Amino acid sequence: KAKVPGKKGYPRFQKNNRSVEYKTSGWKLLDDRKHITFIDKCGIGQLKLIGTWDLHFYQIQQIKRVRIVKRSDGYYIQFCVDAERNIDINATGKTVGLDVGLNSFYTNSQGDKVDNPRYLRKSEKSLKRLQKKVSRKNKGSNNRKKAINRLGRKH
Repeated sequence: KAKVPGKKGYPRFQKNNRSVEYKTSGWKLLDDRKHITFIDKCGIGQLKLIGTWDLHFYQIQQIKRVRIVKRSDGYYIQFCVDAERNIDINATGKTVGLDVGLNSFYTNSQGDKVDNPRYLRKSEKSLKRLQKKVSRKNKGSNNRKKAINRLGRKH
């Protein structure tokens, strides 16, 4: 088998683990709150945080969980924060019934209908074009990986 070039063996199917979650240990935020270091010996190391949310607003003790998520367009870090939310809602005493359907997205008890957005039908043309581009690329090439990435983002 070593004489035959290329990939060998059984196909490896996509695994289910696309995220890893840390509780209160295994990670450390730097003082500038723009870098996070993972100290659990998995080899992740230090990552730079890019985003618009300001973590200076929260204390370190308020961050309860940190999750690294892999999506088709890259890696993301989610912070679960223990914060108080006080929303005053006045009870109106009114009730409304909703009927969820296929032709109309929902119909409420007053008779108002909201049409189904049909997201799949709207994006079928561009999905078809991207799938065609993937099938035209050579297996294992970098351009095929890029095309698969674009297709995954569109989905």
